Amino acid sequence: MRIGIFFGGPSRERDVSFAGGRTALANLNKALFEPVLVFVSGWGRFYIVEPDFLQHAGIRDSLPKLDGFSVYDESLEDGDEAIPGERIEPEWFEEHFDMAFLAMHGPDCEDGAIQGLLEWHKMPYTGPGILGSGLGINKILQNHLIALVNGQEKKTATISRDAWQGADQEAFFASLVSHLGLPIVVKAPHQGSSIGVAIVRDNDFALFQRAVNQCFFTTQIGLSDWEKLDEQAKRDYAQRTTTLSATIGYPLVIENTGEYVTGPAELISTLDGFADDAKTTTLTLASINAEDELLFEEFINGQEFSCGVIQDDDGRAVALPPTEIFNAEAFDYETKYLTSVAKKRIPVGTSLENNRAIQLAVEQVFTKLGINVYSRIDGFLTPEGPARGDEPREAQRVLLHDPNTIPGMSPTSLIFKQMVEIGMNLSDSLTYLIRQSLRERIRTGKDTFRLKQMLADLDERLAARLATPLPEQRIHFGPTDDDWTRAKGEYNAAAAQGDTLPRMVYLKSKMETHEVPVHFLFKDTLAELEEALATPRHPLLLETAQRARHITERYV
Repeated sequence: MRIGIFFGGPSRERDVSFAGGRTALANLNKALFEPVLVFVSGWGRFYIVEPDFLQHAGIRDSLPKLDGFSVYDESLEDGDEAIPGERIEPEWFEEHFDMAFLAMHGPDCEDGAIQGLLEWHKMPYTGPGILGSGLGINKILQNHLIALVNGQEKKTATISRDAWQGADQEAFFASLVSHLGLPIVVKAPHQGSSIGVAIVRDNDFALFQRAVNQCFFTTQIGLSDWEKLDEQAKRDYAQRTTTLSATIGYPLVIENTGEYVTGPAELISTLDGFADDAKTTTLTLASINAEDELLFEEFINGQEFSCGVIQDDDGRAVALPPTEIFNAEAFDYETKYLTSVAKKRIPVGTSLENNRAIQLAVEQVFTKLGINVYSRIDGFLTPEGPARGDEPREAQRVLLHDPNTIPGMSPTSLIFKQMVEIGMNLSDSLTYLIRQSLRERIRTGKDTFRLKQMLADLDERLAARLATPLPEQRIHFGPTDDDWTRAKGEYNAAAAQGDTLPRMVYLKSKMETHEVPVHFLFKDTLAELEEALATPRHPLLLETAQRARHITERYV
């Protein structure tokens, strides 16, 4: 089966998607699938590219510079020429691949837009369908629907851009502090990867105003401040504005005049051109994809977690073991992708009953919100909840938010760490995702016969693979962290080739060796591995693996 790996895309998360494309290419089972790389540009155009396109650090590094600036393709005059690949149109997708593997995130990629395009052209795709995707991208709607499903109570507020501009902004901030308390969480409601999220911890209106502008993806610049900058400082400002995860990005619009600016050099010349305009003192710059409404939430104190969900053939949700995130003030974009500050443990450091409660709540929301195939739902295990009438005071409550319908797909993403706990390595997990997505596309009643035939063909190959045991490939390592890292890389590469059954063997000493079970694959250090080998597995991990056995036995 030819699998078109879609990565990149128009959203602010496109560099996260670049890593997802690498993961899928490296770990798809080559005995079952033929990968075809499909780069999606910032303008939403599709290109068949070669694997060396993914060898760069990020998308901007794979494209030519513009006047010495590192830019995305929207800033290039001829993006088609800049991208080293063959441009293809959606009506001809079927000539190049049989199924689309979506490794893209955010607006246009995770909100039902690309899903609808693919359904229109009768191209099956991975991940949740149009309904679940549309709900999963809208944080404001999510809050309402999750509350309807499980009755959870979370203080929130919203404001539109027009209302914010016309409001007494200091009075609005004061009313929010009175309603939500401090800190206040400010969110752009259609972004992922914690982009467009700010936490206002102090009763400081200037900080709040800055957070609001950040999440609307707007910024203001005083012309007198601009004139004081030297040429290098202006270039630095223009280059920083390219960074989609932290600033407004290009193309942008100068709201005072309605002028569009497509790149850094043009921004410098445009701002310089305003220097002689005595009537204009401050310019407002906005992304062309600026948010039109913001969400404000109370800050939740509690244990932060993220819990993946998968499905069985009957469409029943099975929650994976939840991961606790700790040792970080905020699990934001920088913490997730640029530092190693945040620590993680599976399951959450709480009672077995609380971990089960998290799984049950996640399964319920996944099902009731119409999400299918798989997802990752975040939340908090809060401290003691309020008493309600004559009911006893709760010890802890599960508070959910932000279903991710296409979770991050780097090799160390939380969803893969959770799937390995039920016995599925990276390659098996991707095979599950493809097969279960086919199963769910059939449920839409579109192109049913052809999709059923594709599913039957894949099932036949999976069954044949299980019926004919593969030769074992033993990968020995030890006793350093570098050896452990190398062995994991060798294991994943062997699993992706699909012609051997890799086994890892830890050579602790000449007298002591250990075969490493698959569920220990994501231990970061040798010390963590040794602790895991010497410790009985947590009961939640054992029972979740048992609950999911009817799923995993098809792949493992």
